[in-house]
Amino acid sequence: MRIAQIAPLTEAVPPKLYGGTERIVSYLTEGLVELGHEVTLFASGDSVTSGTLAPMSAKALRLDPSVRDPNAPLALMLETVYRRRHEFDLLHFHLDYLPFSLFSRQSTPILTTMHGRLDLPELQPVFETFRDVPVVSISNNQRLPLPQANYVGTIYHGLPEHLLTPRTDRKPGYLAFLGRIAPEKRCDRAIEIAIATNTPIKIAAKVDRADVDYYEQKIRPMMAHPLVEFIGEINEQQKPDFLSGATALLTPIDWPEPFGLVMIEAMACGTPVIAFRHGSVPEVVDEGVTGFAVADMAEAIAAVDRAKGLPRAAVRQRFEQRFTARRMAQDYVDLYERLSHSRAAELMVAAE
Repeated sequence: MRIAQIAPLTEAVPPKLYGGTERIVSYLTEGLVELGHEVTLFASGDSVTSGTLAPMSAKALRLDPSVRDPNAPLALMLETVYRRRHEFDLLHFHLDYLPFSLFSRQSTPILTTMHGRLDLPELQPVFETFRDVPVVSISNNQRLPLPQANYVGTIYHGLPEHLLTPRTDRKPGYLAFLGRIAPEKRCDRAIEIAIATNTPIKIAAKVDRADVDYYEQKIRPMMAHPLVEFIGEINEQQKPDFLSGATALLTPIDWPEPFGLVMIEAMACGTPVIAFRHGSVPEVVDEGVTGFAVADMAEAIAAVDRAKGLPRAAVRQRFEQRFTARRMAQDYVDLYERLSHSRAAELMVAAE
């Protein structure tokens, strides 16, 4: 198939550091190419792909201070894709609802993966208006706030099988927190769990500008505890050592997590996950196999010792069964083909 992948322009594909959506777009694009499909990636100019790159900005907008209106290159990208739509068998967007209006009015099959939270009230009228636009959820729980959307499948994220692997020479000796320091991620809970279990914790996370006040007022004072080590943002190459050295990854979230990429990154390294039972967590964590979905702090604290008893090889094995990029790519191909056949049938009926 000739497939267009249309990515956000905020980060490169793949991102240099943090950037969950762009990372998944990269894994999917590479997986589709490996399966023999012709893929064009519409993304920032500093993106890297084995497909065909269509650069829509000089570089990732987050790294380009010369761009003061990020909506301008995004609008131009949408128009460029629209003008080239006949070159493709399917257009796959990763821009939330932004393509709905323009691309629901043309004949090339489209699909949008919803990467973010859907429980925001302002989304309700959008999805009421565009009830027929096909979308993919990244967990079944993600769908709950918007039952009126035209969900055509739930496809869990996946990682390249050998991107992150267990480092068997690393002896687990600390708890890990990975990703982003923000109120909904509850790094404070992670530190409290570590202190309650007298276990060192290493925090590898970024602080967005929007969360600086939260970090300074709430988290930074907690970093002074002798059990806490703040590493900062890390890249893909650093994750295997970081995660393999952890007894467990703590994901004590306080929001409806749509998927939670850090959980399967830990599983890829054979590291169990202890996560609060919100959003996608019960779908991603196999209870007692890859970790524990907990209801409160008491359960989380108790789970630290329990996690030490989980066979790390079994954690990795379950990752290989459920969360590889090849599985994700094949799931999307199956969906692309179904949407293409359905769209062709619709056009045939309309022409009669």
